[in-house]
Amino acid sequence: MALDTQSIYVTALQNTHAVEMQALQIMERQVERLQHYPEMEAALRRHITETHGQRDRLEAALSSLSALPSTLKEGFFGFVGNMMALGHTPAQDEILKNTYANHAFENFEIAAYTSLLVIAEAAGQSAHLSGFQQSLREEQAMAEKVAALIRTTTLRYLELSISGQKADR
Repeated sequence: MALDTQSIYVTALQNTHAVEMQALQIMERQVERLQHYPEMEAALRRHITETHGQRDRLEAALSSLSALPSTLKEGFFGFVGNMMALGHTPAQDEILKNTYANHAFENFEIAAYTSLLVIAEAAGQSAHLSGFQQSLREEQAMAEKVAALIRTTTLRYLELSISGQKADR
């Protein structure tokens, strides 16, 4: 059965919305635990606010097409997001593992928005393009911020660990 671009677009919107909900779960769990990394905490808090805006843009696009987010995808991705956030908690170097995962996840979101923009154009949904371009820029900025924080975070982790302090978060 062949799909039309409109139905592919709705699926892409639902998928991207589920990814944003997963991102929120991951970031919210991380900021709850951060103690010694104020730069990372500030970046995550700022991006949580941006992610709420991204979610709202996706919901507006879905609503304009009389579609809803997928509760199945939301539930699955929300669960996975929580598990991902908790997966590093027992690690001595939790902050480093979270930093690597955050950098990878931001690049995943960049790819998702790049694809969504192509699908939106193919589906003739030009009204949504500027919002998704904004989301893409926000994801790119966060990926750059996390990349820039790798060195600082690692140095802080080393400093705390070597001095015998708790450095994991």
